[in-house]
Amino acid sequence: MSESTGFEEFVAAVRGPVGEATLVVTGAGVSLASGLPTFRGTDPGAVWANDVVEKGTRAFFQREPHESWLWYLKRFELAHDARPNEAHLALADWERWQERQGRGFLLVTQNVDTLHEQAGSRALVKVHGSLDRARCTRRGCANGPPRGTLPMAEVDFGPLHADPSPETVPRCPLCRSKLRPHVLWFDEYYSEHEGYQIERVLEGARRSSLVVFIGTSFSVGVTERVTALALKRGAKVFSIDPAGTRPAPRIDVVAERAEVLLPRVVGSLQT
Repeated sequence: MSESTGFEEFVAAVRGPVGEATLVVTGAGVSLASGLPTFRGTDPGAVWANDVVEKGTRAFFQREPHESWLWYLKRFELAHDARPNEAHLALADWERWQERQGRGFLLVTQNVDTLHEQAGSRALVKVHGSLDRARCTRRGCANGPPRGTLPMAEVDFGPLHADPSPETVPRCPLCRSKLRPHVLWFDEYYSEHEGYQIERVLEGARRSSLVVFIGTSFSVGVTERVTALALKRGAKVFSIDPAGTRPAPRIDVVAERAEVLLPRVVGSLQT
């Protein structure tokens, strides 16, 4: 499928009846143009390419909580200065267009950055958590699971930076248990915190007639589950991937960068 054919087919799906109920799933690739490295990509900063993925686990936090925090804070600092790119902005515009037409729209992101929020997306699920939140490690604490978090801005990291050790890891202001980032680690389950809203995601997959994946490697649980539900329902499924990789036979690929393609798509909706 050529790019021009892919573009026209994609726009027809977005604009037409199949787009009445739309689910969009974004991965790290959508934020690459904002300067944030991917996890499994070929970009120089790709996290897996640097062999540090073992640090994104509960096991590593339990073993070396101070090193876990320092690793995350380094990534969070990079994300803090990032700004939404044209893909983020276009997705927010797409959502508003859907609303004006009385159509359904849900954006699910695997990313923990805040770029979708900054761009203006509102119908948003952050299925892997968010870098601007922390949470208590004690289940049942108001700041911990199943539903509690607290703003990262309220956490004092001064002692940790001054003398990194397990003893200086930030503590919950309510119960004094260790705090942790509000992110889904690689050895955890979506059901471990209600903030991940996994049931809302799966219900969206069951109801949507158009499912669009953007910048994802299809290597995590949520993409597999959404794909299975969407294809079972008979939804039209697209993947926007500049590499042109088809993840499954019934998924159509638009081989274009999201920050280039999506503004064109949204522009076509206004005409």
